[in-house]
Amino acid sequence: MILEQKLNGKEDIKDLMKKKDSFRAFPLAAITGHSLLKLSLLLAAVDPSLGGVIIAGGRGTGKSVLARGLHSLIPPIEIIDNELILEKLTDNKSSFRPISRNLDPTKPEEWDKNINQLITKIIGIDYLNQIESIPSKVVQAPFIQVPIGITEDRLVGSIDVSASLNTGEQVFQPGVLAEAHRGVLYVDDINLLDDGIVNLILEATGREQNNIERDGLSLSHPCRSLLIATYNPEEGALRDHVLDRFAIVLSADQSIDNNQRVEITKSVLSHAENNIKFSEKWSEDSDNLSTQLILARQWLKDVKITKEQITYLVNEALRGGVEGHRSELFAVKVAKANAALRGDENVNSDDLKVAVRLVILPRATQIPPQDDNIQPPPPEDQSPPPPQSNNEDSEPESNENEDNQEEEQDNSDGEEDSTPDIPEEFILDPESCMVDPDLLLFSSAKSKSGNSGSRSVILSQSRGRYVRPLIPRGKVKRIAVDATLRAAAPYQKSRRLKNPNKTIIIEENDFRAKLLQKKAGALVIFLVDASGSMALNRMQSAKGAVIRLLTEAYENRDEVALIPFRGNQAEVLLPPTRSITAAKRRLETMPCGGGSPLAHGLTQSAKVAKNALSTGDIGQVIVVGITDGRGNVPLGTSLAQAEVNEKDVDLKQEVLDIAAKFPMLGIKLLIIDTERKFIASGFGKELAEAAQGKYVQLPKATDKTIAAMALNAINEF
Repeated sequence: MILEQKLNGKEDIKDLMKKKDSFRAFPLAAITGHSLLKLSLLLAAVDPSLGGVIIAGGRGTGKSVLARGLHSLIPPIEIIDNELILEKLTDNKSSFRPISRNLDPTKPEEWDKNINQLITKIIGIDYLNQIESIPSKVVQAPFIQVPIGITEDRLVGSIDVSASLNTGEQVFQPGVLAEAHRGVLYVDDINLLDDGIVNLILEATGREQNNIERDGLSLSHPCRSLLIATYNPEEGALRDHVLDRFAIVLSADQSIDNNQRVEITKSVLSHAENNIKFSEKWSEDSDNLSTQLILARQWLKDVKITKEQITYLVNEALRGGVEGHRSELFAVKVAKANAALRGDENVNSDDLKVAVRLVILPRATQIPPQDDNIQPPPPEDQSPPPPQSNNEDSEPESNENEDNQEEEQDNSDGEEDSTPDIPEEFILDPESCMVDPDLLLFSSAKSKSGNSGSRSVILSQSRGRYVRPLIPRGKVKRIAVDATLRAAAPYQKSRRLKNPNKTIIIEENDFRAKLLQKKAGALVIFLVDASGSMALNRMQSAKGAVIRLLTEAYENRDEVALIPFRGNQAEVLLPPTRSITAAKRRLETMPCGGGSPLAHGLTQSAKVAKNALSTGDIGQVIVVGITDGRGNVPLGTSLAQAEVNEKDVDLKQEVLDIAAKFPMLGIKLLIIDTERKFIASGFGKELAEAAQGKYVQLPKATDKTIAAMALNAINEF
């Protein structure tokens, strides 16, 4: 094996690994099952620029254990010793603040201007020819976990308040992205993070550079880290954009038998009792994996992939109907990383199969047709057969060809086990496509977690989670102390000259307000036509839909209200609530019969919606109108409690005018027409169009159907 040849003369690798921290994570080799996940994590560790790995799975499936187990295999890194450099300085040490973390002493092109100044002061201008003289040290590769409640300034970095107050200048304090450089950036429960935070992480790791443009700062630092993220689909959806930015998306849910469960339990208990002894038991396997990883990183730069092999990957992506170009780009990197992990400098068919299964297959949106004309490209050494000729002169050539074929057959006897450069057939087979159970197909992820769009959020300055500071307009309700101090810090020296008796001087222009964010629920108002012969059926279905929605309302903070309209008026039978008990008590009596005051029903819905939106706890309001759209009671009659001549009022236009105001009030309208097609007047559709809403005709609308339509409206509007 090529890998065994490279192991010769590498006895110092184990000594290097001994410099790791004494804490022992659960060894990756000791984890039962998860063979595909282990391989994927190793591939990502070989090439951190690959795109990262995201692990989906339920509670207690070992997602975090896998990530930390991989970190224990990553070799130590050599970094510039900033502390030793500062010790060698003789003057003005406080003015030198490194922008970056974990810088490689052999890559001066990544150093920031402050590090360059430090090195120049100590070694001289010609420090590029004296790299070995730069103070450095070997440390364990960092493992940085992103907290769920992290703020933007802590993630990307911001002004160091204490240092800025002392120096009177803007001093940058690196954030989490800088600390994770050349290590592992672990994001647990990525679906629970703020969308803006996730976007910043993806941008920095994708570019391998973090650009800071905030608080008057304009700088950048390298951010080459291995990105590993996890999420539980049951706890919330994950945007399709986020899934697509990761090269490999896998599931940690695996089917195991009783013996494997017993083995897992015994291993966990043994590790908890004595993690050092348990790690020593698996030290040989761990050392082999770590050595293989170190050599694969060195080998990766020499791995080659041919144009024909890239064509094969592109054809597989086309056959699967994969959108965009990320799939084939990620697949090429995965194939090269797998070749490096094997210890080979050439990609073969096995590497291509791994790339297709891990990257392209989960993104496929279709099964290729059986009459697909695309064929795998032939291997490079395969040449077309010679042209046949009837001339007698061609006989010697044929004899030569026969001799050559015999020689090739003789030579091929010892190469029967060799792996071809390109698979003989496509993996995406239209007749049968074997999918590894660990693979998390993108389509399956969408169906499990519902709509990938996130629920709406509310930004305010009074309640919620602190997101970022902002320059206030008017009175400041909640002061962002950290941002205020950062804004005032660079001017303290000049202000102290004018006011020497004060330590910290804050002026009005320095104040920053807190921008707060919280999840916003939705209010679903059921506006039900309680008039006519079918009123009782409509009310029963609406009541069932209310109870169904309330059972799922707690997690999303949704509220439900019910407004039946009958006689001359619409009544708020159930005010906005999340209480199932209150709903059942209120809905015991359901009056029916009489006229159809649709105009007053829409007006009452608008009032309830406006009051709910003003509380700051509701992000959107959906009015679900269960009606055919035909009203026969003027609004004047409902409001004034007096009879109004219907001939003097255009009832249809009155209802349309009221519905047309819904978009301006931020109200969405969904009309469910329960009339049969041959009876329906079609006015319900006009009503929905006037409110820029949606219209659905369901003659037999059950409570389950109505509840499902309401939930879809919340996610789609």
